[in-house]
Amino acid sequence: MSTSDLLACAAFVPVFALVDSGEGPFARRPGDTGDVSASTMQVFTALLALFAAIGSLALVFARLVSTRVPAADRIVTAVHGASTWLAALVAAVATAGSLWFSEVADYVPCRLCWFQRICMYPLVAVLVVGAWRRDRAVRWYALPMLVAGTTVSAYHSLIEWKPWLDSGSCGAGPSCTDVWFRRFGFLTLAVMALIGFVTIAVLLFVTPTRRNPDGTGDDWSDGMRPMVVGSRAEVRDGD
Repeated sequence: MSTSDLLACAAFVPVFALVDSGEGPFARRPGDTGDVSASTMQVFTALLALFAAIGSLALVFARLVSTRVPAADRIVTAVHGASTWLAALVAAVATAGSLWFSEVADYVPCRLCWFQRICMYPLVAVLVVGAWRRDRAVRWYALPMLVAGTTVSAYHSLIEWKPWLDSGSCGAGPSCTDVWFRRFGFLTLAVMALIGFVTIAVLLFVTPTRRNPDGTGDDWSDGMRPMVVGSRAEVRDGD
C-alpha cells in the first residue's frame, strides 16, 4: 500500500471514531431512525391509540344499551367472540411500539415507563395462551397486571401535565415528567399506555347480555350465573 493510500485511510479514522462514540455530526440522534421517521411513528401510534379509545367507549356504550337495543347486543356478542385475541393484539402492538421508540428512536424510558412495560409485556404471552386455549378465565390472570399498569400510567399521564405533583418517583435517570412528544394535543407515550391497558380491560370484561327464555336480558356477565340452592340464590362463577 502506498503512502498516499495510508494517508487517505488515516483521514477517515477520526470520522469513524466520532460515529462509534455517538458524537459529531454523523452520530445517530434520538429520532433518527433511517427510513421511518420518529414523527411518522408518533402519528401512526397516536392514531392507533385514538382508534382503540373510541372503540372501547363504543363497546361500553353498546353494552349499556344492549338490553334495549338488539343491534347493540349483537355487536357486543360479535366482539366478545374474539375479545381475547383482540386483547392480545392490543398488548402486542403496545409492546412493539414501546420497543420501537426505545430501541430504534432512542427514546430513553424513565422509571415509570419501565413499570408500565413490566405490566404490559407479559400480557402478550398470557393472552395469546388464553386465546389459544379458549380460556375465558384468562381475564382474571391478567387483572393484576391491568390494575397495576392502569394505575401507573394514569399517574404518569397526570404528572406529565402537572409536573409539580411528582413526588420524585423517578430518582436517577430520565425525568418522569419529560414528554418526548404530544400528538393531537394530548396523546403522549404515557397516555397511549393508559389507553392500551383500559382497552384490554374493556375487551376482557365487557361481556354480552345473557338472554332469558322469554328473550329479555339480564345483568349476569359472562361466566356468572345465578344458581338456586335450596331456597336461596347463589352466584356461581362459571370461569
